[in-house]
Amino acid sequence: MTNGITRRAALGGIAAPAIIGLAGAARADARTLKISHQFPGSSGETGDFRDRLCRKFAAEVEKRSNGALKFEIYPNSSLMKTFAQFDALKKGALDMSLYPTTYAGGEIPELNLTFMPAVVTSYEQAYRWKTKPIGKEMTALLEAKGIKIITWLWQSGGVASRGKPVIRPADAKGLKIRGGSREMDMMFKAAGAAASNMPSNEIYISMQTGAIDAAATTSSSLISFKLEELSKGLLSAGGRSFFFVFEPLLMSKSIFDSLAPDQQKLIIEVGEQIEPFGLEGSKNDDKRLSDVYAKAGAQTVEMDQAALDEWTALARESAWKDFAARSASTARFLKMAEEA
Repeated sequence: MTNGITRRAALGGIAAPAIIGLAGAARADARTLKISHQFPGSSGETGDFRDRLCRKFAAEVEKRSNGALKFEIYPNSSLMKTFAQFDALKKGALDMSLYPTTYAGGEIPELNLTFMPAVVTSYEQAYRWKTKPIGKEMTALLEAKGIKIITWLWQSGGVASRGKPVIRPADAKGLKIRGGSREMDMMFKAAGAAASNMPSNEIYISMQTGAIDAAATTSSSLISFKLEELSKGLLSAGGRSFFFVFEPLLMSKSIFDSLAPDQQKLIIEVGEQIEPFGLEGSKNDDKRLSDVYAKAGAQTVEMDQAALDEWTALARESAWKDFAARSASTARFLKMAEEA
């Protein structure tokens, strides 16, 4: 398994044929798959757990396939831009990606449910989706578009702000906020804020330049992108949150279908076996988020039930209502989510 920099170095310059030839000599039938994501890279047992999850997955598949399947990991959207990754998966131009599915909500409106405020309120509920009708239909919807879910991953999060913490809807009034999804943006607009759309790896520069005053994102991204350096306030989940984000490890279905049956089985098995690592990583970052920001001097507040109730009521009247009215399909998906 190599990283993106190593691969680019190998493919550039006069040494490339020799290097590729050596790799081919080592295992003539080996196949290398690329995994791309927008999150920071990691090293060993430290760093963003989402990158570590990709690397653990890759190492285990490579080991159990006896080197027949190898992987190259491209963090920080270093292989291609963040929003381009979903379309590349559909076309088979990208093999795998750990990707927030809500980013594809413009094309597939039902996916906006995977970053819908207040529809998921616990990890237990989130992971129930996998075996409930909502999860099965979401899986079928993605496969019909040429994308296969390999590892389920959900994350909770909070709101970092350049000023005081955004605790209740009233605190958002007049601010420019990165919501992270169409529905989150809609809820913040209903609270009197102006919404701004960008992937999480672009939040830092937007906060630094004052393009936004606050950002809602996962606990892991709030930490990994070092937003505490720019933040004076933080709303942390504190055991409860008004949003959960689906960030699964995805694979191009055409690439998956091109693998041998035993390799397909291995990919699925390892993908499922690594899910507990993802859940543990999410919960660990939720727990340490407040400490990271407090040490940086930010005022940190954990969400209480009263604040969650206010956000939930606002979400129902704005984002939920709009989502249900978009089509019979979105209404049906929302109903399935509520029943999960």
